[in-house]
Amino acid sequence: MHKLLALALPLALGSCTMMMGGTTATLGKQPAAGTLTPSGTVMSKVSGERVMTDAKVMGLLPNQVYVAHYHNQGTASADPCSSNGPAIMSSKVVGQTDASGRLTLMGDAPRADVVSATYFNVHTASDAAGTPADAGVACAAVKMMR
Repeated sequence: MHKLLALALPLALGSCTMMMGGTTATLGKQPAAGTLTPSGTVMSKVSGERVMTDAKVMGLLPNQVYVAHYHNQGTASADPCSSNGPAIMSSKVVGQTDASGRLTLMGDAPRADVVSATYFNVHTASDAAGTPADAGVACAAVKMMR
């Protein structure tokens, strides 16, 4: 019994460490935001073969649908948020702001898909399915844990 517990405890603790660790990035305003002043954070944490994402944004239009996803680095700029990189569609999350313009987005994606992502971009959506209507209203450069 003691040997089994001695083997199981490090495995259990190791799993908790992966869930508790994570990175947080600050979202900043993108040109498509116009007169809006979006701000917030995006937290990414690895859980096994998945990356869990929790984004909190404020300063958006009230009762509006938004879509967000990770992107790989593009070639338009060295700055990730200005690089115009390809979206990683498996990381897509869709949500609607409340009456005060606050948005919470939560989702997960395969770790293998997002491990090379360099930024997380929030777009206004043109429909409830999350079709992007602009180039992005808020963005954060991210560095994924490998």
